[in-house]
Amino acid sequence: MNDILISIGRTCIAYVLIMIIITMMGKQISAQATYHSFAVSIMLGSIAANIAFDLKLNVWAMIGSFITLSLIAYLLFFLASKRRIFRRWITGRPTVVIEHGRILEQNMKKLRYTLDMLSQALRQKDIFDLQEVDYALIENDGKLSVLKKNTYQTVKRHDLSFLSPTSQQFPVELVMNGEIISKNTGETPYTEAWLYQELRKRGYELSDVHYAVVSTSGMLYIDTYNDHLSSPLDVE
Repeated sequence: MNDILISIGRTCIAYVLIMIIITMMGKQISAQATYHSFAVSIMLGSIAANIAFDLKLNVWAMIGSFITLSLIAYLLFFLASKRRIFRRWITGRPTVVIEHGRILEQNMKKLRYTLDMLSQALRQKDIFDLQEVDYALIENDGKLSVLKKNTYQTVKRHDLSFLSPTSQQFPVELVMNGEIISKNTGETPYTEAWLYQELRKRGYELSDVHYAVVSTSGMLYIDTYNDHLSSPLDVE
């Protein structure tokens, strides 16, 4: 009877610890979007299970291990949100597997991603003809993102003017977290001088910009730190 009560108490402690860490780290760990968050989820779950059910282990030692791992994971998530170099190491980068309608076999080999897997992922997006695809990427969470060719894209309201773009390009990120991505501004027409000129036209300084990207249509999209929203959605 005593063991049952102890087990119930330890289970409650494990549950509370799990809920605290999920609340601290937000949706990223619950979504298991990256290898890092997936590994952290497994390790924390294992420690929590030992806290709840393995009565031979010292509960305080297990709680200490749980808290230590949680702090390490929280620190890494925090660094990833602040610095691009940490984000690349922790979350990785998307991998292009189709470019201009051509399958990049070498990239697929690196990911151990087969043609059968690619075909299945395309069918799940209602794409049965590879000719429809302009770009396709494997995201950090393993899901496939697809950009169709112009002639196969769904008609939208702004397309009803019968003015369709003659060409499209892959999005080019120029600023992330207020920092210029020098790799993307050096080898493209969108140089740092061009970027600063566009920012001045819109009345922005670089310090105002959170994210800037050149879209598939060649238009510059800028997101500033001050969104000027009085009632933003999904504020936590």
